Amino acid sequence: MGHSAPKIVNPAGVADEIAGLLGSLLVEAVDHAEELSFTVQRERLVEALEVLRDRAQYQQLMEIAGVDYPDRPERFEVCYHLLSVTRNHRIRVKVSTDEDMPVPSVTQLWPVAGWLEREVFDMYGVIFDGNGDLRRILTDYGFKGHPQRKDFPLTGYVELRYSEEDKRVVYEPVRLAQDFRSFDFMSPWEGAQYVLPGDEKAPQAPGAPSPVAAPPPPPNAPAPKGEPKADTPKTTEKPGVSGAGEPTDSEANKKSEDKA
Repeated sequence: MGHSAPKIVNPAGVADEIAGLLGSLLVEAVDHAEELSFTVQRERLVEALEVLRDRAQYQQLMEIAGVDYPDRPERFEVCYHLLSVTRNHRIRVKVSTDEDMPVPSVTQLWPVAGWLEREVFDMYGVIFDGNGDLRRILTDYGFKGHPQRKDFPLTGYVELRYSEEDKRVVYEPVRLAQDFRSFDFMSPWEGAQYVLPGDEKAPQAPGAPSPVAAPPPPPNAPAPKGEPKADTPKTTEKPGVSGAGEPTDSEANKKSEDKA
């Protein structure tokens, strides 16, 4: 049975066509998992994307994403995802950069790139030359660092909370308290065998009372009502004997009139 999602198929010859249009702008072309990725020169990014928009029919810029490779000299990759509505096809265009080398802005080609470039700048610290409004867009005003970098700690450097004393939100350095970071693997049904800090001062609540056996009946008490307990239990050892008495057995043994 086929997959519910349609298979992505590259149009025949599209990789060679794009490589021929980019020419000297192209650094590397990769065809993997039915996805085409083209790495171009960073300084000529605008020229390459303009060629793809006007001559290769990739009219829409869908996304700009950042990737961090800390071991590389140029640790960041900026990925531009383009869509062709006439071909019904997508490609990826990539450039490499570092913390100091700016990437040309493509806001003159697609105005939506202004917001997308701000996201990459906020998360990774990549600078886009030509973006007139390059400021943080996802983090707070006073945020320091770039949270999507691989060397950024998962807990961050500062945390914020609302101060009742100052009646405002305050920033404080992150403190990882280790007092309560002890774990056990006891069954929750058995109950904890330790006392939490502070509980030793509280009086222990008494447990549930043990069940008390019922007192024996007085010697002159009347016998309980009802039939006396039989010495032997009633059994049904053969068909027609229900164990409920002769009247029930007689009714059960009656044959219907229409039966031969």
